[in-house]
Amino acid sequence: MNNTLRDVTYAILRIGTALLFIEHGLQKVFGWMGGFGAPGQPAELMSRFGFAGYLELVGGVLLIAGFLARPVAAVLLLEMIIAFFMAHYPRGGWPVQNVGEIPLFYACVFAFLAAHGAGPYSVDEAMAGRPASSV
Repeated sequence: MNNTLRDVTYAILRIGTALLFIEHGLQKVFGWMGGFGAPGQPAELMSRFGFAGYLELVGGVLLIAGFLARPVAAVLLLEMIIAFFMAHYPRGGWPVQNVGEIPLFYACVFAFLAAHGAGPYSVDEAMAGRPASSV
């Protein structure tokens, strides 16, 4: 595969996933995009949903920048696994049945980023002093 295409699609995966993930944090923390529970309502700060919202918001921003991507992705992976088993699995075992596809899909992407790092066009890559094409 062309190195440029590989680098660009790697960055698109990281940044695109983070942008979509941030929406969940904005919804929980600020009540934006329909709110949490009721229209325009944020989650309580000192609740598990408030905590999750901050993980999603801050973690998403860090992933967009590609800063500390491995540990951030590992934490977000754990969050998505916990979310699946706490919120979705009790509604049925299959993700299509319990509407758990989204957290599991995020978990897959975060597992990739935790294992492989931020990749090209990231702060982590720039701090390592490696060119993007060496990924």
